[in-house]
Amino acid sequence: MDALTAPQAKQEEERKVAGAKWQPLPDDPNGLVFTTASGRATDPRSLNRLLTTLCRDAKVRRVRVHDLRHTCAALLLAQGVDPRTIMETLGHSTITMTLDTYAHMMRTTLKAAADRMDDALGMDEPTEDAEGDPGCAPAA
Repeated sequence: MDALTAPQAKQEEERKVAGAKWQPLPDDPNGLVFTTASGRATDPRSLNRLLTTLCRDAKVRRVRVHDLRHTCAALLLAQGVDPRTIMETLGHSTITMTLDTYAHMMRTTLKAAADRMDDALGMDEPTEDAEGDPGCAPAA
């Protein structure tokens, strides 16, 4: 909450200073959370420049704002968050978009889920099925 309320207080001050020059988007009367000093949407290139500066100052690898979305998705998947929640967090219009974009990351999550199921069922070692595929339970 602090990450959103602090910018909100700053934005309220900017709104007072800008006066009539404050111009939120017409289709968003409540305005955006992060804006320019006049209430307009921040140019993505400006955000990338700012992030580049922050990365340089922190002596970490440079990333783009868009890369942060992928990092967010990867961390949520690693924590076992369901795809629908990830879809809503990232603002995807459909679950298909989320699943298509992050399917490669979900394989790791599925493997971890299968390993947990093996643990729950007391299966210490993966077995091979009749066709030699590892990890399958023996036929009953």
